[in-house]
Amino acid sequence: MARVPRIPGPRWAADDHADLTSRPADSPQPAEESAAAPLVLPHGVLKSLLGAWALSACSAEETRALEDHLTSCAPCAEEALRLRDAVALLHEDRDLDLDPLLRSRVLESCLGRRPARIPVPDWAASYDAETARLDALLRDIGESEWHAPVRLKWFEGEQQVTRRTTVAGVIGHLLAVDGLVARALGLDDPLGALAGTAGASPTERTEAFWQDGDWPATRKIRVPWRDQSHTLVRTVSFAGRGVADLTVTYGDFALPLRDALLDRAFECWLHADDIASAVDYPYAPPSGAHLRGMIDLAARLLPAALADRRRAGLASPARHLVAAGSPGRSLHLEIEGSGGGHWYIALDSPAALGTADRSVAQVAMDGVEFCRLMAGHISPEEAAAGQDGDREAIHDVLSAAAGLSRL
Repeated sequence: MARVPRIPGPRWAADDHADLTSRPADSPQPAEESAAAPLVLPHGVLKSLLGAWALSACSAEETRALEDHLTSCAPCAEEALRLRDAVALLHEDRDLDLDPLLRSRVLESCLGRRPARIPVPDWAASYDAETARLDALLRDIGESEWHAPVRLKWFEGEQQVTRRTTVAGVIGHLLAVDGLVARALGLDDPLGALAGTAGASPTERTEAFWQDGDWPATRKIRVPWRDQSHTLVRTVSFAGRGVADLTVTYGDFALPLRDALLDRAFECWLHADDIASAVDYPYAPPSGAHLRGMIDLAARLLPAALADRRRAGLASPARHLVAAGSPGRSLHLEIEGSGGGHWYIALDSPAALGTADRSVAQVAMDGVEFCRLMAGHISPEEAAAGQDGDREAIHDVLSAAAGLSRL
């Protein structure tokens, strides 16, 4: 019968246990050491020594007796291996810091395994997810980091505009603009009767909020923002199908509620990324399905944005006007990576139908890079895009995408 392989004992650290008094290799061994008889112990005693052996706490005689026993006793050998592995986990210089992305993975797993009793509508799922991800980030940052400087960027006309605020200021901005959705649902507006906010644009509401001294510029702003986002999600979940078509007014333009929540999810993600960069925190893009929804909204808004720029003299004139719903000159927008797909942007009329056979140009971009462009974080010239075809049309569409940005 084959013998169980010998298990080497725990390593002794040379600087802790070595005999520093050197002895020539050919010097005779002390008589008491060479004459020492091996220790003979019963099985029960040897088994009880396994824990001490794993911790290197046995005497030399006990260690020798136990290791001889392990070569012939399979149960004790298996237990010795388990104990030695357990001791390795207790090593004092092991890094015990948690993975910073652990929270988001646990939340994602929990939500995937246990669906909500009242499901969130598909068109509100991205807003629900992005507010939850931002909230997890805000819970992890320290008190002082709420005052970290954040520089917001967007485009006005052909120029990039920046505004300096803090982490708390960014959350106040999200609270103020989300209030437009709350008003459309008949909920309380967080700005209430604050002067100048009735019918105001997102920028005007944000400026009014920042100038109002009643709101805290600290981490306390997180609670009203998160309460409002919970209320919005809960309200649309209980409201039924018709609520998706409610109109949300943004001052000089409006969106149906289903698109407004996509817009709010997009802004929540981009500003969360702004905050994460300011406090040096890892932050990932949205899931592919949610990212695709955000890109699709932008693609649907681009023809109207292009027409607005044309009326302002910022885009080339229309070349071939067609009736509403008819195929017209188009740009093929190919989005690669997560959330990717193909869109055909009508170039000459916002009511025209973009089609592949009327395509005069093509732009290929990564999905996250395209979102950074339409958020105003990069300029059309900085966008890393594969371009082919009508250069004028390409410049007009990329500039219109940047023009979708706002504070």
